Amino acid sequence: MSTPQNEEDDWLLDDDPAAETREEQGFAKKPWKILIVDDEPDVHSATSLAIRDIRYKERRLELMSAFTASEAEALLRQHPDTALILLDVVMETDDAGLRLARAIRDDLHNNVSRIVLRTGQPGQAPEQEVILNYDINDYKTKTELTVQKLFTTVIASLRAYENLITIEKNRQGLAKILEGAADLYQMRSLKEFASGVLKQISAILDVGTDGILCVEIAPDLTGRPQLEILAAAGNYESVLETGTLDAYPALADAIYLALKERKSLYQHPFDVLCITSQNGRVFAVHFSPPWPLDDVERDLLEVFCQRISSAYDNLYLYNQLRHSQEATVVALAALAEYRDTDTGAHVMRVQKLTDAIAEEIRQAGHYPDLLTAEFMDMVGMASILHDVGKVGTPDHILFKPGRLDPEERQIMEQHAGIGAQILAKSAQMVEGQSYLSLGSEIAGGHHEYFDGSGYPQKLSGQAIPLSARIVAVVDVFDALLNKRPYKEPWPMNETMDYIRGRAGSQFDPVVVDALMRLIEEDRLPVSFNED
Repeated sequence: MSTPQNEEDDWLLDDDPAAETREEQGFAKKPWKILIVDDEPDVHSATSLAIRDIRYKERRLELMSAFTASEAEALLRQHPDTALILLDVVMETDDAGLRLARAIRDDLHNNVSRIVLRTGQPGQAPEQEVILNYDINDYKTKTELTVQKLFTTVIASLRAYENLITIEKNRQGLAKILEGAADLYQMRSLKEFASGVLKQISAILDVGTDGILCVEIAPDLTGRPQLEILAAAGNYESVLETGTLDAYPALADAIYLALKERKSLYQHPFDVLCITSQNGRVFAVHFSPPWPLDDVERDLLEVFCQRISSAYDNLYLYNQLRHSQEATVVALAALAEYRDTDTGAHVMRVQKLTDAIAEEIRQAGHYPDLLTAEFMDMVGMASILHDVGKVGTPDHILFKPGRLDPEERQIMEQHAGIGAQILAKSAQMVEGQSYLSLGSEIAGGHHEYFDGSGYPQKLSGQAIPLSARIVAVVDVFDALLNKRPYKEPWPMNETMDYIRGRAGSQFDPVVVDALMRLIEEDRLPVSFNED
């Protein structure tokens, strides 16, 4: 037997006969999977001989065989992307094929594979009854399935399957795009964003994680644009260490071509998406699907590219706003300290050490409900506002070399409440948690004692905001180690004896333990006694 090639059947293939096949280029497309289910070996042989050379849309057939309904069900669980099932009715039982047809739809929840029922005993399964009661797509007697008819049945079934898969891919792909784009809008760093893009493309195409995302930067002396690699996954992770694509010259050429033409290129295996943002930055994304992408997948990726561009623009605006806020916070902190030159870089050391202790506490598993990503992102910068209330403290008190008398101490202690009020009023203008709202917590709470004997509100334990409990330790630690108008710097051992001795009374023991681990493991983020 041989596949018919007469003109009458050419319309079924719907291919361009002049087009060079992908197999000739060395990049074969994913084959159509066809499952032959019959208990007669001769039927398998004859069917295979009749259809094995068929090509549809430049894709060959991958034939699988099962001799019982149970074998077939097991294969379908392994290969849910089976396009066509040529199914015998009578096998191990008189209705084994019918039971399998129902199991495919009801148990395997496979509604897209095409099922063509073949029977040598039509009396066992009357056609009208079967068509009405079972979700099958065609009914043929074995005697009428000539080579010619079998060819027609296969092509028609593949076309129907392809249309259903296209609809399903669009539905699933758009759902993944909406979900993925929402995730990208939550990301707050360019590296995190880039990694997220690679993961979302992998999810949309349901392929492996091999991929690279890079951004175009200033051209070199030859005029060729330079690339900064922002993310790499799978087999390409090594390029993050080298920072270049020298090990992949063909891929580099494809990326440069996409950037030059400002459009996505699909030249499997070098598929490259080109994404242009509103602020002018141009990104290139390479990914590695095992098969050349079809039109549906390309269209979905183009839609996703638009979402990526919008998400990046959102990230860019967010970072611009954040940098403006940080500049304001630094200016406020500088204003609070502009008279106190002896404090040196106190507030910046407080920022770094606050971040380090918060991360140490998080790593140890303490306070997971409080150490949110938003908190971790802002607490260090907010900590530099802890003494903003001192801007109104008189010089003769702020710079007094000796101990303060009770009246002077009362005036000095007012700075905590003043700072909290100033920042809280400003924070009301910003929705949600901000540097100002967190700074207000810290300014008002970093002189509270864990046992409730501090000021200004005599809060205790967990009632003191975690941000303030961290800065309470950091502020005293830094103040003791560095020179102040009223004291010389203390050595590290005396400083830690002081802080350890007040764990549970003045300080949160969890915060003290975190600081001790950083010191013992030589992981302090700043140096001391070097002002």
